Amino acid sequence: PAQPAGQAAPNPAPSAPAAAAPATTLNQQVDVEEILTNKQKASGQQLNWRTSIVDLLKLLDLDSSLQARKELAAELHYTGDTSDSATMNIWLHKQVMKKLAENGGKVPADLQD
Repeated sequence: PAQPAGQAAPNPAPSAPAAAAPATTLNQQVDVEEILTNKQKASGQQLNWRTSIVDLLKLLDLDSSLQARKELAAELHYTGDTSDSATMNIWLHKQVMKKLAENGGKVPADLQD
């Protein structure tokens, strides 16, 4: 039976919290480079996700418009001038890669800084 909205399903194994934990807590990292490279190949598009925040967002099926990037920059506490989109875009790309790494993603060092 479906759970009413707002109520969590009961935990069937409260003595085994590790079973429900994200894979990253088990010292397994998601290979961000492999996933994005495979996704790029499958898309058939020439998207340079390694350096372009616009291409990275497109590859992830996210809104890559200037307004969406400005909103993302605000969420990530960008303090620069959002009308300087080139500088903002470079900063955003680095921040997204950094956040992926912080959250258990295996991100090549050259993409983190």
